[in-house]
Amino acid sequence: MKSEYKRATFAGGCFWGMEDLFRTLPGVISTDTGYTGGENKNPTYENHPGHAEALEIVYDPNSTTYKNLLDYFFRIHNPTTLNQQGNDSGTSYRSAIFYRSEEEKKEAEEFVDLVNKSGRWDDPVVTSLEAFNDFYIAERHHQDYLKNNPGGYTCHAVYFDSYL
Repeated sequence: MKSEYKRATFAGGCFWGMEDLFRTLPGVISTDTGYTGGENKNPTYENHPGHAEALEIVYDPNSTTYKNLLDYFFRIHNPTTLNQQGNDSGTSYRSAIFYRSEEEKKEAEEFVDLVNKSGRWDDPVVTSLEAFNDFYIAERHHQDYLKNNPGGYTCHAVYFDSYL
């Protein structure tokens, strides 16, 4: 990874759909599905207590911003459903932002306020802001899943135009 590239980690339901949508954004260099925010080291799909299915995004800050990534994140999932997206339910499918710095935390807090004030959702945002710890890459068959399995299940779509 080039030293000027940055990383962002988001959870918003099943990681397949998030990856499929984020990978196409200008400035996104790469994506990995995986697990974060949980109790065990080296989690697997069968054993990831407390971990969220998450997406780690490597991006070029000269081509896009953390704020732009937040904007897209809040446009492609329902941030008002606690521990659920579509048919998927449980803490693995929570809406969460795993911030790496106080600056990212502040930007995320401001964006949550913006989404709440927008009136686009009937209920308030329940997205949690969690300090980033470790990210564990998911099994190979979970990487690029929808690219490799066209027509596979996803609970993600672009619901709204930009909040910005």
